[in-house]
Amino acid sequence: GITSETVWNNRDGWATGGGVSEFFGLPAYQKGAGVPKSINPGGKTGRGVPDICGNADSDTGFIIRVDGSNQVIGGTSAVSPLWAGLIAVLNSGRAQPVGFITPKLYALKSTANALRDITDGDNGVNTVKGYKAKAGWDPCTGLGSPHGANLLAAL
Repeated sequence: GITSETVWNNRDGWATGGGVSEFFGLPAYQKGAGVPKSINPGGKTGRGVPDICGNADSDTGFIIRVDGSNQVIGGTSAVSPLWAGLIAVLNSGRAQPVGFITPKLYALKSTANALRDITDGDNGVNTVKGYKAKAGWDPCTGLGSPHGANLLAAL
C-alpha cells in the first residue's frame, strides 16, 4: 500500500503544475475549499487547480509498452487516463453513473478516506515561486489522490 505521498517536484526544472486562475472565477463547489489568492501580482482569487491528483512523476509514474519496449510516463498524460479509468470502474459499481464528479468530490467528508490528503512538498521550480501543499485542498495536489474502494463507498 501507499505509505506516503509528496508533491511531484524533482528540483531540476520539473514539477507539478497547479495554481489559481486569474481568468475563471471560483466555482460554487470550491467556495469552502480554502482556495488562496493567486501568487501572481494582483493576487486574484479564482478557480483553483487541480481538483485532485495522481502520480505524475515521470520517474515513478506508469509503465507502458510502446512499439515493443517498456517506458515510464508521467504528467497529465498518465494521470488523466488513470482518473478516466477510475471513473469507469466507479460507474460499473453503481446503479447510476457518477456524472459530473467534481462537486461530489468537494462535498466528501474527510472521514470517508476516499482521497489521500497530501501535505508535503511544493511546486516551486528553480527560482520561480510556487505553492505549498497543506492540509485540505491546495494548488499542488487539490483534494489529494484517490483511494478507489473508499471513493466508491463514499459516493
